[in-house]
Amino acid sequence: MTRNVPRAANVYRLGIKELWSLAREPVMIILISYTFSLSIYFSATAMPETLHLAPIAIVDEDDSPLSSRIIAAFAPPRFNPPVMISPQAIDAGMDAGDYTFVLDIPPGYQRDVLAGRIPTMQLNIDATRMSQAFTGGSYIQQIVAGEVDEFVQGHRDNIAPPLDLALRARFNPNLDDAWFGALMEIINGITMVSIILTGAALIREREHGTIEHLLAMPVTPMEIMLAKVWSMGLVVLVAAMIALLVVVQGILRIPIPGSVALFLVGAALHLFATTSLGIFLATVARSMPQFGMLTVLVLLPMNLLSGNATPQESMPQFVQVVMLVAPTTHFVSSGQAILFRGAGLDVVWPSFLSLAAIGCTLFAIALGRFRATINQMA
Repeated sequence: MTRNVPRAANVYRLGIKELWSLAREPVMIILISYTFSLSIYFSATAMPETLHLAPIAIVDEDDSPLSSRIIAAFAPPRFNPPVMISPQAIDAGMDAGDYTFVLDIPPGYQRDVLAGRIPTMQLNIDATRMSQAFTGGSYIQQIVAGEVDEFVQGHRDNIAPPLDLALRARFNPNLDDAWFGALMEIINGITMVSIILTGAALIREREHGTIEHLLAMPVTPMEIMLAKVWSMGLVVLVAAMIALLVVVQGILRIPIPGSVALFLVGAALHLFATTSLGIFLATVARSMPQFGMLTVLVLLPMNLLSGNATPQESMPQFVQVVMLVAPTTHFVSSGQAILFRGAGLDVVWPSFLSLAAIGCTLFAIALGRFRATINQMA
């Protein structure tokens, strides 16, 4: 009679075997180390969406006190000190990518302003630099308008507007993009690495013939799967915890208002689902290259449509409904609530329940597929 109840001792020993196998895979160790260290640091610091030290050049064809005021108004931290160029150097500088913005102050600009006319000023923007192009254009318009008004009136106009809007930014009072980038990279890394580790472990055993040795032992497919799930999930969970404490809080100095322990509980539920998904993909793929392509096809929509970059409410209704069956949707929702807003279990328990249900479903599907694959090999 087939034994259906897994033995804890077998699951434990098989999991230890998986950990030793992973320790002998330098490529996987490098992947884990990079994903939970440098990748997080780069996501937080390398591509800021706010305007910071943007390169700007100015063509001063007016050479007037007003144009000098405008030039002096552009300074760090939003802009680099302006580079003065000639009109003939505009196209060459933009083509070479030397400047994101080129402001051309036409001749007679101060004279026209003082005469009450509305002169035009040309602003060239390198729109390929999407993160700075649009916000920078608005900043430059405000700076130029402020300097012109002060020059004409002799003082800065401080008349109170008819509506006093009090702005309060909650959870990220300084509107620092690094807070969002670093924490979301951890969430994405947990999903990616867990799928790759479990799937690669199964394919590696099949390619090396180790799976046949396991079939000759008194172990069941469920025990083999559970061993891969807990061992690879533990590796990712420990790496994520170290990343939160060392990289995010230690190096980047990003405060985490919520409970790290509660986030790790949600991560463990998410890992149960993603490791099962990795095993399922490994049973479908026949080789490591095929598994890599399948992983890309699955990871891209799961990450892009999970709400980590764009709120789900902004997506089409059909996409919102379909993504309810994806574990990343609920993990991103609970992770953002805990790490960004300091939510407790009373807020995130529906997401935890959904993760548990999706994990059990994916585990059952992967186990059925794994058993069928083993029967074909037997």
